[in-house]
Amino acid sequence: MRKVIYWVHQSVDGFIEGPNGEFDWPVMGSELSAYSLGLSERAGAFVYGRKVWELMSWYWPRPESTFTDPHDLAFAPIWRRTPKVVVSRTLTGAEHDARVIGGGDLAKQVTALKEEPGGDLLLTGGAGAAAALTALDLIDEYQVIVHPVVLGGGKPVFPAGAPRLKLSLIDTEVFDGTATLLRYRRA
Repeated sequence: MRKVIYWVHQSVDGFIEGPNGEFDWPVMGSELSAYSLGLSERAGAFVYGRKVWELMSWYWPRPESTFTDPHDLAFAPIWRRTPKVVVSRTLTGAEHDARVIGGGDLAKQVTALKEEPGGDLLLTGGAGAAAALTALDLIDEYQVIVHPVVLGGGKPVFPAGAPRLKLSLIDTEVFDGTATLLRYRRA
């Protein structure tokens, strides 16, 4: 059975966005970029909440001639060829061959996705979809990249009222001498 892996960048103080919604602080050094690209290459599908999907579907379909960052240049073709799933209660369809779920029994829909053949389901960013899947006990692994920045407020990785989770640390790694991977699975 495929796993759902939650892959998220956060500040030291636990935020995924700054006080004004900014996401200009994660630094993708060469080591972190290589790890991220490898994780993406192995994914059977990318999973997004609606808000993150809207950003991703606007940015990544661009031709490579618009990118200057080496990570973006490497990720764009991976994004285009990888199946996508959008978790949303409001969308009825999505471009770029994305499948929309969440209008009905989310637990049943995600369980069906996990039972399909292929690589793991990589849930990227977005607090809402992660909170919904966490509440349903559907996330198998949490891969949290902690960046050396304190944002002093913003959107937390998990909103208030998120269920208590017992996790087991399965790996840590430091990338580029700055960002730290904390990799957990459900205990």
